[in-house]
Amino acid sequence: MGSDGPVPFELTEYATRVFDGVRLTDSDRRLLDEGSLDARLRLRQLRGGRLEVTAAQYVGTVRLEAAEFRVVPKYLGGELDVLRMLDHAGGGVPAPLPAVQTLTGGRPHLRDLVCLMVVEHGERLLRHGVMRDYVTVEDDLRVVRGRLLPDRQLLRHHGRPDVLACRFEEHEADVVENRLCAAALALTARTARDDGVRARARRAAGLFAGHAPTPVGDVRAALASLAYHRHNEHYRSAHVWAGLLLTGGGVDGLFAAGPLVSHAFMVDMNALFESFVTRLLKDGAAGSGTRVESQTSHASVLFDERRRRGYGTARPDLLLSGRGGRLPVDVKYKLYGERKLAPQDLYQASFYAQALGLRADGGPPECVLVHPAPAGTEGARVAVRTLEEAVTARIRAVPLDLRAALADLGGPDPRAVPARLFREVTG
Repeated sequence: MGSDGPVPFELTEYATRVFDGVRLTDSDRRLLDEGSLDARLRLRQLRGGRLEVTAAQYVGTVRLEAAEFRVVPKYLGGELDVLRMLDHAGGGVPAPLPAVQTLTGGRPHLRDLVCLMVVEHGERLLRHGVMRDYVTVEDDLRVVRGRLLPDRQLLRHHGRPDVLACRFEEHEADVVENRLCAAALALTARTARDDGVRARARRAAGLFAGHAPTPVGDVRAALASLAYHRHNEHYRSAHVWAGLLLTGGGVDGLFAAGPLVSHAFMVDMNALFESFVTRLLKDGAAGSGTRVESQTSHASVLFDERRRRGYGTARPDLLLSGRGGRLPVDVKYKLYGERKLAPQDLYQASFYAQALGLRADGGPPECVLVHPAPAGTEGARVAVRTLEEAVTARIRAVPLDLRAALADLGGPDPRAVPARLFREVTG
């Protein structure tokens, strides 16, 4: 791993730090003026060669000409824990993640670890044999194969009985599942900082390129086109890591939103935390008779009485339904272990409780807010009352200690983590 490159600076998510001796170049300023990084990392040049950097809920690296900024997670032990969250939220294979010691040349950042995971999963797929599928092909042949295309034959080969336009099914490995892996491995081979990872990636990329030589094209469209079934389910985890690397840390609809610049590799911890909690609650609800639905839209709760039609939709992060009634759950990756619940989140939770909540015992409906917090944090309990002090709804905050949860998920009884969170959420 080479040591050349801009000076690295580090800060935690949600923090603001001022670094001395950093002057942005003209190229850096043009990049920042585009606004692509505004929601992820804000930089403000101060007098005397100082730079103020403010991080949001994104962790990862931003590499500029003047410096490299590394945002590390606040609630986790390090970037490897981010990988553990990604792996669990994405339904990873039942195998341990590689240790940081696998990499050489200093403490790896998040992109290093994702590159390593791309190689690990690519090699696993090659060991077990890459998948093949039937692909529709149109070609000009000397004999009929599959179906003759009369329109194409007439337009292109009129009067040529020796050339026949055909459409047929070819069983081959040049499919989107393999193209995604090939593209991610090729990118790893070019850009991974660790020499050993680059060497392994070159070997795996060469093998995958032989199976799937066609470029993947639009990565986000390719990922969105995939439907997993028994023939390609074993590719799911490999595609999580490939998608993260190829899109710079974000996959639309999964862990991030919006375009990402090539200078940044950042994971949206808010979206990742929501996916992680969703997976835990669905696992915890298994066999309980409770149905856990994520991101469902409810158009009937806001109604335009003049036009007699829906006025808008309510879309909680999760809705738990069962014998105990209905319980909306909102997942917030915010510093609620250190501060009070924000008014806007209280208003939203109150609306969800009154519009969607239902208690089997007839009590006031509830909404639960799940947020990260250190061990021992007490969750807030807020009642929504009328001026006559009648309780119309309740909001319960459930803190989740991410370090402890990830440690227990890697322990002898990983099922205890989702079961415990499910009990705390359902009360």
